[in-house]
Amino acid sequence: MKNPGFSDLVMPGPMEEWPIGRLFATASRLSGPVAWRIIEKHGISPAGFFLLRLLIVEDGLRPGEAAKRLLVTPATITSVADTLERNGHVRRERSYRDRRGVMLRITDSGRQLIAEKSQPIGRDLGRLYDVVDEGDEEAVRRFLVNLIKRFENYSHEEEAEGDGA
Repeated sequence: MKNPGFSDLVMPGPMEEWPIGRLFATASRLSGPVAWRIIEKHGISPAGFFLLRLLIVEDGLRPGEAAKRLLVTPATITSVADTLERNGHVRRERSYRDRRGVMLRITDSGRQLIAEKSQPIGRDLGRLYDVVDEGDEEAVRRFLVNLIKRFENYSHEEEAEGDGA
């Protein structure tokens, strides 16, 4: 199956000559749908998988906080939590601090599902990203860490400094 969206990228010359930013943007754009398909082939939704993994580490999160951590909308978390709850993998509890608040809790069934799925999904995702030669790994890691830091620290003032076009 052809990757969606690749053919509409118009760039002169061979890909090996594209600017780093274009290469990174293209790889980023294509990685999500491919990774999602890999996770889905294991019989779990990507959003459900990542929510359960988050709850393994931080059980008892409010839906809004889970949405922030997973970079999705609160509506997405509500829908995913509904499905996971229906399947017995998550339960909602009232917050003991604030009776109006709802906390998401992973169940034993959710823990078992993640225990079963994490290794095969991790193996398949590892094969997807296993394209860096061992000698290049440190440079690629340094590039990605620096890029992530730049994105995290990018300010609205820098954004406003554009040419006004």
